[in-house]
This record gives sequence, C-alpha cells and structure tokens, in this order.
Amino acid sequence: MAIAIIAAIVLIGVAGLWFTLRRMPFAREFDEKFGDQHLKTTVALVELHKLRYGRYPQSLSELQFVGDWDGIALNSVSYHANDAGTRYCVEVERGWIGKPRLEMPAEFWRGTGYDASLCRQ
Repeated sequence: MAIAIIAAIVLIGVAGLWFTLRRMPFAREFDEKFGDQHLKTTVALVELHKLRYGRYPQSLSELQFVGDWDGIALNSVSYHANDAGTRYCVEVERGWIGKPRLEMPAEFWRGTGYDASLCRQ
C-alpha cells in the first residue's frame, strides 16, 4: 500500500513538472530546435532510402542502418507515403516536450519527394 502511495505521489510530481515545463518561455524555442532536427534527420534518412532502393519507404520501420539517436527523431514524426512510393509527407509531432510550429521554406523541399497533399491534417 505504501509503495502505491509513493508511486502516485511521484507520478503526480512528474506530471506537474511536465505541465510546468511546457509553459516555460524557453520550451517553445527548444520544441522548435528539437523539432527542426527531428524533421531534417527523418528527411535525410527517407531520401537516402529512396536513393538506395528506388522508392520511398511505406513506413519508417523499413529504414535500414538507422543510428541509435535517429530513433528519437523517427519516433517524433508522422510519416505517410503514397502507394507507389514516389511521394511522401513527414510532419513533426514532438519537439522537446510539445509540438513545434515549423515552417520550412519551399527551397528546403526542392529535390525531395515531399508532397503536402499526403499530410493528414
């Protein structure tokens, strides 16, 4: 019984800390910095897959030779490819703590298979 009470207190404390951090002024900046990195890492891995195999992966689990740190980025985005594997959409769902608001310039996507119409908004 005592362990359950201690666990509940710790859980409430962690949840309170999480909600407090999300509201801190620096949280948005960190969300955008981490989100930017997650997006760029994912796009690089997806484009490398296309270069090697001639099509975009249907899911991110198809990516090979992924580094340990890449998993953080891949678990922070949503990814959708068309059935032919010729186009894709990737959106950042989580930056540091929350969802960042990223707007990439059109030039960033030039030469990639990104297609905004595949995004599920």
